[in-house]
Amino acid sequence: MKKILVTGSAGFIGSHLSRRLLIEGHQVIGIDNVNDYYDPQLKKDRLKQLNNENFTFIKTDLEDLDSINQTFEKYKPEVVINLAAQAGVRYSLENPHAYINSNIVGFTNILEACRHYKVEHLIYASSSSVYGANTTKPFSTNDNIDHPLSLYAATKKSNELMAHTYSHLYGIPTTGLRFFTVYGPWGRPDMALFLFTKAIVNDDPIDVYNHGKMMRDFTYVDDIVESIARLTKKPARPNPDWSAGNPDPGSSYAPYKVYNIGNNSPVRLMDFIEAIENKLGKTAKKNYLPLQPGDVPETYANVEDLYRDIDFQPQTTIQDGVNKFIDWYLEYYGVKL
Repeated sequence: MKKILVTGSAGFIGSHLSRRLLIEGHQVIGIDNVNDYYDPQLKKDRLKQLNNENFTFIKTDLEDLDSINQTFEKYKPEVVINLAAQAGVRYSLENPHAYINSNIVGFTNILEACRHYKVEHLIYASSSSVYGANTTKPFSTNDNIDHPLSLYAATKKSNELMAHTYSHLYGIPTTGLRFFTVYGPWGRPDMALFLFTKAIVNDDPIDVYNHGKMMRDFTYVDDIVESIARLTKKPARPNPDWSAGNPDPGSSYAPYKVYNIGNNSPVRLMDFIEAIENKLGKTAKKNYLPLQPGDVPETYANVEDLYRDIDFQPQTTIQDGVNKFIDWYLEYYGVKL
């Protein structure tokens, strides 16, 4: 069993992952600042689900270098999973400094701590948004990602570059995870499934961007967590076939690897909305709007290397995943249909 530090442990993916690691018997040290980007009570309630003698929670910011160093000094984690970040594409247009502080400064502090405290493996969250203006489908980690469409995406690409530098300089195995539209119970209130469900329950209209012509590789949170749990046991290794003359962006001569974690099955936004309507037994009032600045019209993950390396393929259907989220939503908020 390992000592595993999970940043963002009060977050959506972080809380699910922490619970899974505790079930496996690991000692989990959770870090989160429980900020008010969305309802802090939801974050506190997620933490209540982690009531376990092997779980230690530390409320702090990644930008607080002294606090991060003290945590690493005291607990000496063997594996670090960095899921804490300022999330949201559209919010990055309103508050860019929040993204630099959390996603760049904070990640630098994590990298430095991993360097000085000899961490065995760093896993960190990237995002499908790094593919930006790329129109080659499905998105592959072999693709160029030099044209991000939002500052959020730019910070996530920066994280990958920073991680590679530390893998090269200090031999730290780093694994980046490009998540594709994660959804499920305990999800973020600013994400589409939560917003749509809340609006339809209240008979309010929903905003449907790009006039409904969006495609997303929706990935259920349990499939994400299963993938991460398996990857904790597979630290990144140098790619012996890597060529400086024809460099593969997703691997390296250093112990560095990037994976897509998606469902490999893009879904039309209108079909996703229909799955919500099916479960709720109500038809949404739709407010059709143009594509928003920073948004990508379609995401679609090539996940062949993930399947090959961890022998797992996400398998939760959209209707099953939506049903589970709505069951949780109705219970958590005490909604009677």
